[in-house]
Amino acid sequence: MTRPRVLLADDHRMVAEGLKGLLAEEFELAGIVEDGRALVKAARELRPDAIVADISMPHLNGIDALAHLKADNPDVRVVFLTMHRDVAYARRALEAGAMGFVLKHSAPAELVLALRAALQGRTFVTPDLAAELIRAHDPHAQANPVAAMTPRQREILQLFAEGKSAKEIAAALGLSARTVEDHKYRLMESLGIDNSAELVYFAIKHGLIQ
Repeated sequence: MTRPRVLLADDHRMVAEGLKGLLAEEFELAGIVEDGRALVKAARELRPDAIVADISMPHLNGIDALAHLKADNPDVRVVFLTMHRDVAYARRALEAGAMGFVLKHSAPAELVLALRAALQGRTFVTPDLAAELIRAHDPHAQANPVAAMTPRQREILQLFAEGKSAKEIAAALGLSARTVEDHKYRLMESLGIDNSAELVYFAIKHGLIQ
């Protein structure tokens, strides 16, 4: 019987190697990548049955990488394995189309359960967050400013926060440097941020970079 092929995406190689051993009995490893853009590229080339990805990764975070994956393959099955316990991340991930959300400190069995559920077309959320996630649907809850951004704005914000220049970002995204700067200043204005240091702090606070 052919085992399901799983692609791992985590910028901590030791974590990925540990997952490799954890999943080996039931799943076949399709590959390991260490950043969001590499994940999108590998998914296109390898066509895995499921993907296990971190949220905080260099160049493109996991949730925004999922948007690219969905554009390529609407049926892509992604389970996020993350240290972010904030229910806002789980909500954003599920709204983006994730099939699972598991915390890194949870029992390893949860990841296997999440992968099994995803492969069966079901969604799994770690029990630690399930109740909070239901409460998070409260219409009076405070809006998440990151969720209100466009994918392009989040990409540019992450790359600026990682220390890339406007010219480097423009080259990576196929834009002009002026367009990148315009995005940056519109973001700062909408967020009420006065300088680049505050923009980096915002990105860290909201999990776009570690």
